[in-house]
Amino acid sequence: MTSAVDQPIHEPLRVFQVDALAVRVFANQGELARAAAQLARKSLCDALATRGSAAVILATGNSQISFLEELLRLGGVDWSRVTLFHMDEYLGISSRHPASFRRYMRERVESRVKPRVFHYLEGDAPDPEAESKRYTALLRAQPIDLCCLGIGENGHLAFNEPHAADFEDSQTVRIIELDEQSRTQQVNEGHFAKLSDVPQQALTLTIPALCSARTLLCLAPEKRKARAVHDALRGPISPASPASILRRQSHATLLLDTDSAGLL
Repeated sequence: MTSAVDQPIHEPLRVFQVDALAVRVFANQGELARAAAQLARKSLCDALATRGSAAVILATGNSQISFLEELLRLGGVDWSRVTLFHMDEYLGISSRHPASFRRYMRERVESRVKPRVFHYLEGDAPDPEAESKRYTALLRAQPIDLCCLGIGENGHLAFNEPHAADFEDSQTVRIIELDEQSRTQQVNEGHFAKLSDVPQQALTLTIPALCSARTLLCLAPEKRKARAVHDALRGPISPASPASILRRQSHATLLLDTDSAGLL
């Protein structure tokens, strides 16, 4: 009987390339999540076999929940040899806040797989600039094997917002002003009751920091992401659409479902 670990990677409905970026379109979000989990597991197991350890940057957000569940369900990864990072956190909220990305990762990942270490961005650190430098040092000391990310409704990667994103950023972590569309998305996803509750600033890994990983897997399901996906793939490569930088990453794969690919 074939185990979950040995199952073949789910086949997409469509496969194509935009510039250097490989794109795969799946029938639905479930198929996308399962395929992404299998790709992530392979990347992790290859790193563990080759180098004896692995380091991963994970994203939060509703689009990542099914993927993380599938990755943990698959098994076959020695998480005790894996170092984990996440890519952003709101300024000024505690790790106990329901919308905290630290809480998201602690409950959905760390408490279940017991990694070697999970390095968290402390959004409520008394000195955010010092926190940025602390996290930068951790990232620069640890080459990243895999970065799993999503695309925001406004096209952001992590919290690198349109027009504020810097494709040549010399920093690894920076403080960013969140635009209203990003903050509204957090309300619509149920993380905050109203717009005024959403912090106006966040700590985020920069575009070069994200793209420095050996492998990039970008998951962007759902109809509400269709416009951002269209602009990233069919518009110019520009900070106006931060996700468009993926088209310059030959080590990246973008996974869509038929809803998010609906405008292509």
